[in-house]
Amino acid sequence: MLDKYLKSRIPDAKKLVKDLRRQYDYVSVLGTVVNTKKINISTHINSMDEVDNECGFVIKVYKDGRYSEYSCNDIRGLKAAEVTKAIRLDKPFTKEFNVRMLEEQEHTEDFIREDKAKLSDKKIIEELTKVKDDMHKNDERVINVHTVYVKRQTSKIFVSEKKCLSQKYDWINVVLAVVVRDKDKIKTNYKSQGEADSLEALNKFKAESKEVLDIAIKMLDAKPIKPGKYTIITDPSISGLIAHEAFGHGVEMDMFVKNRAKAINYVGKRVASDLVNMYDGAVSCLSAASYFFDDDGIEAGNTQIIKNGILQTGISDYLSAMELGTVPTGNGRRQDYQRKVYTRMTNTWFGAGKDKYEDMIRSVKHGYLLCQTNNGMEDPKNWQIQCTATYGLEIKNGEFTGKMVSPVVISGYVIDLLNSISMVSDIVKIEGSGMCGKGHKEWVYVSDGGPYLKAEAKLG
Repeated sequence: MLDKYLKSRIPDAKKLVKDLRRQYDYVSVLGTVVNTKKINISTHINSMDEVDNECGFVIKVYKDGRYSEYSCNDIRGLKAAEVTKAIRLDKPFTKEFNVRMLEEQEHTEDFIREDKAKLSDKKIIEELTKVKDDMHKNDERVINVHTVYVKRQTSKIFVSEKKCLSQKYDWINVVLAVVVRDKDKIKTNYKSQGEADSLEALNKFKAESKEVLDIAIKMLDAKPIKPGKYTIITDPSISGLIAHEAFGHGVEMDMFVKNRAKAINYVGKRVASDLVNMYDGAVSCLSAASYFFDDDGIEAGNTQIIKNGILQTGISDYLSAMELGTVPTGNGRRQDYQRKVYTRMTNTWFGAGKDKYEDMIRSVKHGYLLCQTNNGMEDPKNWQIQCTATYGLEIKNGEFTGKMVSPVVISGYVIDLLNSISMVSDIVKIEGSGMCGKGHKEWVYVSDGGPYLKAEAKLG
């Protein structure tokens, strides 16, 4: 259920909106309470912490083409005059918008998505400890095992003249990392699982623990790849990384407003093979960035960014949509109540195709299956991309050779990479345990994924 403290502040939010509306064309109040529990069980250190917690409010006002915000820890007893005194709407402090505020629709609703398992800390610690101990028993080359359970519980209210919304949603991530050593060689492998249910997350975590160790051991013999252009098949995590970096930040429409994204000139044009469909949205799937309404009070959406290779649209927060004359897509997100809203990705992924994974492997004369996302970056202004896979498995004449390369970096021009996609699997997986920054800051939770993709790419 919604956090009790936050629920108790709804009447205060309504009164504040009513009082401030006498002076401003638009007023809203966003309240946020986040509670995060983190349990670490590793070979050397065990801990249990409450991290990434948050409690606060943002009052947003708009008048005569200008907008501003005021944030605070609590609104109980807060007077409209205090907010007005703190908020400056004159030119040196705020930006002028030469457009009208978007029309708001009447909407009152409460949204709930809670962890049904509700496991005790003792049970979670037992499960994490068993996996850690089994890793050490299974192979003497294991020198460190790190297991992490993170449960994030988010409650929010949004109140304006026409809206009164509340939401409570839970998300659980379980991460396993193993470090192995053979003489002077040391390698690390990891796997994360995310679910809205603690028991499901832990069960998947246990089921895949052996594979995590097996790959770490194989990585001890992995060699660097010979740089060049290859046929590649990306696993769903690498496909997701490409989606995130290729047309993720590049279609965040606050970048359109600032003329920092090349994509603004390509809406309605071909940017990928006609096999490519790409989506983003908090309700496009259930993952780490799934919520019911964004920090602008806009209902969560499902946006098709690319349809059969044609760029359809970007994603937007309320203000960028207002400036561009478009409809907000429910992608307005804050790192916390003390920071402004930006257009941010949520769950970003490529849609399924019709090809079978086995047929895709058989079709490769010489290339690599690239696995396990590591990190990536893009240049939205020039469409250059760089994505790192933890390892690659060599394929020759449609069969795996048993040779592993690690790590592997994909680089090049976004359009060339996406237009080279020639097969798309009928299997889609979406995973979320990471965070994404806007540049070097403004961190929010995201997920990404997709099918297996066959393409041509520069590797190094």
